Amino acid sequence: MSHESLPQFLGKIDLFEGLSKDTLSDLIERGTTLKVPAGSHVIEQGAHDAGLQVVLEGSAAVEVNGVVREPLEVGDYFGEISLIDGRPRSATVVAGPDGLTTFALSALAFEPVVKENPEVAQTLLKALTARIRSLESQN
Repeated sequence: MSHESLPQFLGKIDLFEGLSKDTLSDLIERGTTLKVPAGSHVIEQGAHDAGLQVVLEGSAAVEVNGVVREPLEVGDYFGEISLIDGRPRSATVVAGPDGLTTFALSALAFEPVVKENPEVAQTLLKALTARIRSLESQN
């Protein structure tokens, strides 16, 4: 992401693709950038916190019920499920060997944006259904 601005970078991610510049700016204003040292737990499966994070730099290992999943790389995101349904985290995410920098958006910050901008919900639904279809085609 080093050569792009945050709005340009996020605007290319399926979760935010097609959102107006104003809506994207609103989301960015409500979010924050987090830096996590290598090997540190970013989220824990079963935790009751909620929030979305987009990987800006670095990588992260992912584990679900003790099973290692594909690592997260720049442009990937996690936490969207708990962000929407408010239920416990479905995976554990650990910062990779070079650490991890993310754009983070809490559920409290995200909810008003969705209520004020229905296109955010529609974009989110499209991204999630694409992910579900991809998972189903792997089985």
